[in-house]
Amino acid sequence: MAKLKSTLPNMLLSLTVICISAGAILAGVNMYTSGPITEAKAAALQRAITQVTPDFDNDPTADVYKSVTSDGDSLLIYPAIKDGETVGVAVESNTKNGFSGEIKVIVGFAPDGTLINYSILEHAETPGLGSKMEEWFRTDKNNQSVIGRSLADGNLTVSKDGGEIDAITASTITSRAFLNAINRAYSAYKGTDGSTGATGSY
Repeated sequence: MAKLKSTLPNMLLSLTVICISAGAILAGVNMYTSGPITEAKAAALQRAITQVTPDFDNDPTADVYKSVTSDGDSLLIYPAIKDGETVGVAVESNTKNGFSGEIKVIVGFAPDGTLINYSILEHAETPGLGSKMEEWFRTDKNNQSVIGRSLADGNLTVSKDGGEIDAITASTITSRAFLNAINRAYSAYKGTDGSTGATGSY
């Protein structure tokens, strides 16, 4: 095969062929991986809902609805129903106030507003510091744990701000952000009481 001359048209042709080939490869990879990725995310969400709510016999992801927070945002709420009765809810919440950006959590509440459990869905906080929130706020030590607290008594805040929750050592910003996500979750859940904040099925 004769070697193409190094001319501008030939270089543009070569680059075009390369770009088209690369695009086709990426499209193929995306086509084969998008399905498994979506399935993995759905399975992770289902596990998180199970972790933060009592036993249920419905499909919370099928019964999901949106509710408005006190700051005007809307969050997804997954009801946990057992024998036709709501035994709790899982609220998918977030905050952009983390030390390294957005923190996503899912928070479980009992019908009376008591915090059952939480699970961190996504974060970029500093390993060994802010990342400790994954376990710190459920550890039964001093005033760290948020488990079993009733947010009907008011928002959760760190002790440095006059609240009752001990912040993660050297990670006050992350701690404030985490509690902000928890408080937002409760405000959305509270909005469903009396149908004042619910916006219907999603």
